[in-house]
Amino acid sequence: MNDVKANDSNSDMKNYFYRASASNFERIPGSPIAYWASPRVVEVFSTFTLLAAVAKPRQGLATSDNNRFLKQWHEVAIQKIGFSCESHLIAKGSKKKWFPCQKGGSFRKWYGNNSFVVNWENDGEELLEFAAKLYGSPTRTIKNISFYFKEGMTWSTISSSALSMRYSPIGFISETKGAICFADSHEDLMDYLGFCNSKLVNHFLAALSPTLDYHEGPVGRLPIAKSLPLEVGRNAKELVQIARKDWDFSETSWDFSSFPLLNLGHAECMLKVSYQTLRAQWREMTMEMRRLELGNNRIFIDAYGLQDELAPEVPLNEITLTCNPHYRYGGDKTEEELETLLLADTMREFISYAVGCMFGRYALDKPGLVLANQGETIDDYRRLVPNSRFEADADNVIPLLDGEWFADDVTERFRPFLRVTFGDDHYDENLAFIEQALNPKGKRNFTLRDYMLGEFYTDHVKRYKKRPIYWLFSSPKGTFNALIYLHRYRPDTASVVLQYLRDFRSKLAARQSTLEQVLISPATSQGEKTKAVKEIDSLKKQIIELQDYENDTLYPLATANVALDLDDGVKVNYLKLGAALKKITGLDAKEED
Repeated sequence: MNDVKANDSNSDMKNYFYRASASNFERIPGSPIAYWASPRVVEVFSTFTLLAAVAKPRQGLATSDNNRFLKQWHEVAIQKIGFSCESHLIAKGSKKKWFPCQKGGSFRKWYGNNSFVVNWENDGEELLEFAAKLYGSPTRTIKNISFYFKEGMTWSTISSSALSMRYSPIGFISETKGAICFADSHEDLMDYLGFCNSKLVNHFLAALSPTLDYHEGPVGRLPIAKSLPLEVGRNAKELVQIARKDWDFSETSWDFSSFPLLNLGHAECMLKVSYQTLRAQWREMTMEMRRLELGNNRIFIDAYGLQDELAPEVPLNEITLTCNPHYRYGGDKTEEELETLLLADTMREFISYAVGCMFGRYALDKPGLVLANQGETIDDYRRLVPNSRFEADADNVIPLLDGEWFADDVTERFRPFLRVTFGDDHYDENLAFIEQALNPKGKRNFTLRDYMLGEFYTDHVKRYKKRPIYWLFSSPKGTFNALIYLHRYRPDTASVVLQYLRDFRSKLAARQSTLEQVLISPATSQGEKTKAVKEIDSLKKQIIELQDYENDTLYPLATANVALDLDDGVKVNYLKLGAALKKITGLDAKEED
């Protein structure tokens, strides 16, 4: 017998002794030094079947150049992505270039984290050639090819917390940080998914992999019961459905249909009432997932005889739904703080959806993506949405300015969008509700325009993980700002932005002339003159800024007619437009392979 003793320098603390037979370590696969493991845990390891004996945990590929071969799905043209391909043959025959790729991600159970695509065009021809040239043999880094496109369950192989398994439908390829475990049938897979998301698994992994390195080795050594109640698979399917619905609420899901606030069947309704209805649905989803997970835990704790070691309860912050603020924001925030954050983010997402409709990425009258391919135009939009209640912007340039200088300014365009979606009767109350929600810190006189100017683009860059699809042309001090949509970009887009800049400068000059007339008018009071002088001084500085921005940056760019290729991704393309765009901190940072 070996004694393990833990001493504490505090004399008031007791010394603790652990007695464990060295032979017990050998009964746990891999023989880890799990001195804390109870006799029942050791017995489970030595008598239950290992997961790898009934399923197939497999490592994913390593591209060796993620910048080249891996993209977030929203960066590339949607028509080049092959979704739901059931086999290599179907994928190759599709002539698509990009295919969904599992790459781990944050702690989330049951479904989600589907953000990446990998270049597997012509059965991975380019990637295999690159790996062969680099290593001599492509299979050194491109592993388990025969398992590509099969359904399974995936997880993040490197974790800072607990293991979280997600259903991976047909059509995915896995990457090294997102291994996939395969089963002989869908029913078996649901059983294994239920097991791997139970409380038992992290209890077992503490012995198998205390370093939180959850690669396919430790996962394959998990002890799985040979026979499980039918309820396990049934619960797992329901949990996957709830998690999938939650994931698809977000526009960053490729299965996003329309904004959830607009799917409630309400017309001419107050936005506040619609949000309250949606929030109630989200609570029901959260509590239903909690109920199902608790039942799942109870089944496995009983089946493994671990009632004395584990409790089935699931804290709210472990219900991994984006619509659950306890998980989404965490920490020790009060209920009121959590609700304030969730409301604010929901209104930000509503505005983001509205901007998507302005550009034609979405349409109120057509679910899902509309314009999402290279260089699509307003004519394409009108063909796809012939009777749109809210038409997309014609020239793919939407000013974002401090004032009502253009009718198609993003703030001005949001107003009719709000009227179309929630009617005229409560327009003022609805706008006030949005502005109040966007202002959780209670800034004085905060307006929608303040949000658009100060926070919208930062939120967009964060939402799209520093790979934005709406780009902001911005002068050095931000006097001029104009948004464009990447997928509608054409080589002459910068010229269109230039024309807006010149029009805006002319409007500022006209305003300056008006104020100068005010100064010489005998009817002008001294207070009005003082105010006019101050504004004239500001306008002169702004006009100089815009002239320099045009001469030094925007005009040279417009004459260059720069072409972009969506296959290169945002990181490459954004830098091609250089100083004309608002700088994104960290965009040019090297990515981990």
